[in-house]
Amino acid sequence: MSPKPFVKWAGGKRQLIPTLEKHLPVKFNTFFEPFLGGGALFFHMLEKHDNPKCNVSDLNSDLILSYVTIRDHIDDLIDSLSNHKKQYDKDSKTYYYSTRDNDPSDPVEKTSRLIFLNRTCFNGLYRVNSRGKFNVPLGSYTAPNIVDEENLRLVSAMLESSKAVISCRDFNDVLRYAARGDFVYFDPPYQPVSDTAHFTSYTKNNFTLDDLDKLADVCNELDSRGCMVLLSNSYSKQVEDMFSDGNWHQSTVRANRFINSNAKNRTGHSELLIQNY
Repeated sequence: MSPKPFVKWAGGKRQLIPTLEKHLPVKFNTFFEPFLGGGALFFHMLEKHDNPKCNVSDLNSDLILSYVTIRDHIDDLIDSLSNHKKQYDKDSKTYYYSTRDNDPSDPVEKTSRLIFLNRTCFNGLYRVNSRGKFNVPLGSYTAPNIVDEENLRLVSAMLESSKAVISCRDFNDVLRYAARGDFVYFDPPYQPVSDTAHFTSYTKNNFTLDDLDKLADVCNELDSRGCMVLLSNSYSKQVEDMFSDGNWHQSTVRANRFINSNAKNRTGHSELLIQNY
């Protein structure tokens, strides 16, 4: 059995792995992923590409802490999640909201809380307000899989045996490390494609249009260094125009978005894959 993402994350790429695989470079030195999220491509790279050297990061500190905790403290984490399940089964609503209001300082308890909320909140949506507080309501589940022990242990074993550097930092910081021959995959919060859409709040500092402009600049700098760059984003003219010169090649793929609040809007979306190799 192969490890899979331990959290449901907006824009997760698990369903698109066969498509992404066709666009990966044949050879590269270090793999960088500065918007790690659920890590579907990261896990795929570790499993299918002979445990390459990886440097992965995300600006969401709780998420990055979760990767490190799963790698280093899996037994304690399983025990904590088992306690969450026990209390949730007694009174799901009361326990969910009391846990959502808590802010534990212990790394294991922080990670356990994140996974518990992700498994029991509405639609598995990760969202925080301007103060960085998780604010998603309780979901309607009969028996959520709060303690997915088999997968968590698979993830832990893979991370422990890997060469991966896992850190919390802004995507701009990839410029400090990436060099010629490295492969960088960007999967940022997507450019909105409708008047009612917006950049999703994964951290208290929203990913803005200015950030998207900065990301395009980072991609062009990496291209000038001789790095191989692959970018996923929504199918929009704005994104197309940002990568319209001859160094960038664009292709369209179809994808479903499983955590859209409206079930009718979860299928049939187009996304862009943009690469310079």
